[in-house]
Amino acid sequence: MKKRFIAGATCPKCKEMDTMGLVKEHGVETVTCVSCGHQMSQPEEHVVQEVRPNEQVIGIFKQE
Repeated sequence: MKKRFIAGATCPKCKEMDTMGLVKEHGVETVTCVSCGHQMSQPEEHVVQEVRPNEQVIGIFKQE
C-alpha cells in the first residue's frame, strides 16, 4: 500500500509540517502523522450511507 504525503499539511496534534501521510484502504482514507502517530480517518460517501447513525466504521464486508 502506498502512502502519499500531503505537501504543506500540518499535524493538528504536534503542529509539525509535512509529516502527514495519506493511505486509502477499503474506501476509507486515513491520514497519519509520521512524527507523533496522530491519525484521522474519513470514509467515502457510499460507506457512510451504509452505516447506521452514531456507529463507527471498522469495515464493510459484503458477501459475494
